[in-house]
Amino acid sequence: MTIRIFLFGLILLGCTQRLLVAGMLGTPNIIFVLFDDIAYGQPTSYRTESLFRTPNIDRLAQEGMLFTDAHAAAANCTPTRYGVLTGRYPCRIGQFGVLKTYSPPIIPTDRPTVASFLQQQGYHTACIGKWHLGMNWIDGKPGTETKLPIGTKLTEGPNSRGFDYFYGFTHARNIGSIIEQDTVVENVDAVDNQPLMIKQAVKYITERGENEQPFFLYFPMCPPHNPIAPADNMKGKGGISGKESRYGDWVYQGDHMLGQILDALEQTGQTKNTLIIATGDNGAAKRPYPPLREAKSSIYEGGHREPFIARWPGKIAPGSTTSQTICLTDLFATCAELLDKSLPSHAAEDSVSFLPLLSGTSDSPTREATIHQAPGGLAIRRDEWKLIFHRSGQRELFNLASDIGETTNQIDSHTDISKSLEAMMLRYINEGRSTPGKPQEVEFDLSSILGGKKGKRSKMQR
Repeated sequence: MTIRIFLFGLILLGCTQRLLVAGMLGTPNIIFVLFDDIAYGQPTSYRTESLFRTPNIDRLAQEGMLFTDAHAAAANCTPTRYGVLTGRYPCRIGQFGVLKTYSPPIIPTDRPTVASFLQQQGYHTACIGKWHLGMNWIDGKPGTETKLPIGTKLTEGPNSRGFDYFYGFTHARNIGSIIEQDTVVENVDAVDNQPLMIKQAVKYITERGENEQPFFLYFPMCPPHNPIAPADNMKGKGGISGKESRYGDWVYQGDHMLGQILDALEQTGQTKNTLIIATGDNGAAKRPYPPLREAKSSIYEGGHREPFIARWPGKIAPGSTTSQTICLTDLFATCAELLDKSLPSHAAEDSVSFLPLLSGTSDSPTREATIHQAPGGLAIRRDEWKLIFHRSGQRELFNLASDIGETTNQIDSHTDISKSLEAMMLRYINEGRSTPGKPQEVEFDLSSILGGKKGKRSKMQR
């Protein structure tokens, strides 16, 4: 009897602490700013020797919490966005590539998204920017891959995936066709797209400031992804000279848009009641930044380790840093814990709340392990160890604590660790989830990647 009372007391204490955190934090507005193809080594708050000018990312870092071990769900665009909104690893549906203008939606209508979840909790939700998760069109293929006729209507876009309002474009190759809700409303030059997106985002924040209803704004911008199209008033401001000057201006324009969002919150008196997160969907295209190895589309750290900064005045300690590993799939569970709501068993299967890190109630690991993916394979990370399964059949094991550049393959000298990580990967895949809960259906066979035998070492590993 005494033991039962003791155990009940521990459970009650844990629940009370969780409720106290949620009660202390309240119900904030939530803004998720997603840079496109920004590298971990580009903001000066992450790499002091960087030549890029990122004053607003750095400002956010000074005013909030900087994560040094945050990862996109994938090393390329579409899969990461699937992970952000569903809280699920994109490899579960076999999504390793990127979608095109006429690609159908890859999120089923019955799958909860962080947006639909927040809608149910009373939030107004908006997506402004690049969608890249597929749409159906009433007239089939009414235009070309790069241009849609004005008046063309879509079905099963952002509005059917939890967003009350959408203003944006399908993907970067079709950056000129502007869509509002379900209709193409304008065709513009690439250089005019991002000024339109940020203008609409600022307008949305301003309008929501006149309403007591909390809001969720998902702002997936284009910079610094192609097309590199800095506005005239951004030219020469990026801090980069020579052939990379336009690219530097494009990075600066993305940072400047973040600054406009921060200013809009300040001007409307919403700063204190807004949790804002700024991060990226994968590494920079063909631009590696040591010590991380490689860049976008790579399974190595340069492909998916991302800048990640969160600010919420009075709730997140300014100038704080955490080295705990998180994944962009974790947004879903974090929002759920923030509102003290349970997740359905069929939702956010790979999402782990990092709310304890934000609130400062803990700086202990929140994740057991993390799956990474790239077009060329999969990897699993637990603590300092990372096991890579290349599509070629080669496997590599790295200790990131002592070898962040992934230069020394330790697969032969630490077979016990590699076997343990392999078993964990297989469990995560076979159970359809990496979090506690009811096993879910396995939708895609990954055996062709995971079943490969250890191949020869690459020249770099010899």
